Amino acid sequence: MNQKILGLKTAHKEFLDFLQQKGRASATILAYGADLKQLIDFCQRLKRNSVSDINQDDLNAFKEFLAKDGYTPKSISRKINSIKTFFKYLIKQKHISNNPASNLAHPKYEIKPPRILSKMEYRALRDVCRNDIRIFAIVELFLQTGLRIGELANLQIDDVKDKQLFIRSYESHSSRKVPLNKAGWSALENYLKVRPKSKSKSLFITKTGKPFLIRNIRSTINRYFKLAGVDNAKVNDLRHTFIAHQLKAGTPLTLVSKLTGHKRLSTTEKYLSLIKKSDSEKFKLEEL
Repeated sequence: MNQKILGLKTAHKEFLDFLQQKGRASATILAYGADLKQLIDFCQRLKRNSVSDINQDDLNAFKEFLAKDGYTPKSISRKINSIKTFFKYLIKQKHISNNPASNLAHPKYEIKPPRILSKMEYRALRDVCRNDIRIFAIVELFLQTGLRIGELANLQIDDVKDKQLFIRSYESHSSRKVPLNKAGWSALENYLKVRPKSKSKSLFITKTGKPFLIRNIRSTINRYFKLAGVDNAKVNDLRHTFIAHQLKAGTPLTLVSKLTGHKRLSTTEKYLSLIKKSDSEKFKLEEL
């Protein structure tokens, strides 16, 4: 076995380069990078300088350190996933012969179901942002199409055609077309009337004509959640709400999966346990 001594920082960079070459989502690469940097910093304090120096006791000590530092079991479990993937890569590349993470156990924690907004909640959200035409359009598109926040931020003017949205491929997600119902189209049309003139091709822009970034979309909608009195809600919960309400209205599972860009039908099926199955078999793309 060709097993040369590989420094921790070099291994870290090689692994992230590998993920990028594989086309993994930038958010995933960022998360892996942060998790492994935290592990590497911890191991270096233990005088571990290469990947072959790390053993299972070190990883268990890191796990205990995270727990004492206030990380939730869910966060620790995610970091363990990063660690396990990292060491599997090192084994495959023959940088190490034994995998110290193979028996690293995940902490137990309860997986919370997706947050589904009630009619009262999403109507309250609409009410508080109704005078903010841009945000109202964004909220309506989330509720009426189930877009991901990254997909919405990437929308361009040319992607709106014939009352449809063309969703560009976004990292590991494929492109697709999504129809706009009356509520979604009306909100978007009203926004386009007041959209600032700009050379930017982005559909949603700031007052100065720059693209409206994901972090700004998220922080603005979070502010409106608070104003609406909608507790413990996140932007992605608008997507969850679309999926759940469509299934409850009797929209076929395969169509909901296609509209939302789920790679697997099983992802959409998980929502069925959260709703009462509709008696109607007739397709109806319900407006929320």
